[in-house]
Amino acid sequence: MITIQKADKSHVNGIIRVCTAGQWATYEDLYTKEYIERVIEEFYNPDRVLKEVSTSTKDWGGYFVAIDDGEVVGAGGGGMTGDDAGEVYVLYMDPDRRGEGVGTKLLEAITAQQKEFGARTQWVSVQKGNEKGIPFYRAKGFLYDSEQAGYANKEDEEYISVRYSRNV
Repeated sequence: MITIQKADKSHVNGIIRVCTAGQWATYEDLYTKEYIERVIEEFYNPDRVLKEVSTSTKDWGGYFVAIDDGEVVGAGGGGMTGDDAGEVYVLYMDPDRRGEGVGTKLLEAITAQQKEFGARTQWVSVQKGNEKGIPFYRAKGFLYDSEQAGYANKEDEEYISVRYSRNV
């Protein structure tokens, strides 16, 4: 049975494993290998993840994890970007566990936290062409808003991020 809980330091390696596998499974056909490796190195390294499971503010509500039989099978988190606006920053599950409701349960936990913080609207940015994330968010009531430059950590990288929002 899958349970959702706030992550702590005992979940760091599981978060790194799930988010790394999720990055590869989601983006291997959209990004270069070098880009994916840089993103993983920047966002899913032990020091950063440990800091992020040890911190919880309105700006970053901390990680939530999906646990099944003692193993992290999904991880996600978000924060507030305004007085009444929340944002989903990260949401990944073990690629072998897609379709089991893990992402839905994590999104519900993130949403509940953001509503407690005062969110009335929730946002998410998804890489254009991400055919794993976009249908998921649309099914959860997110509506297309706009496109913008996506996250790039080198000047010559041009990725497009698609913005979606929903009322919560």
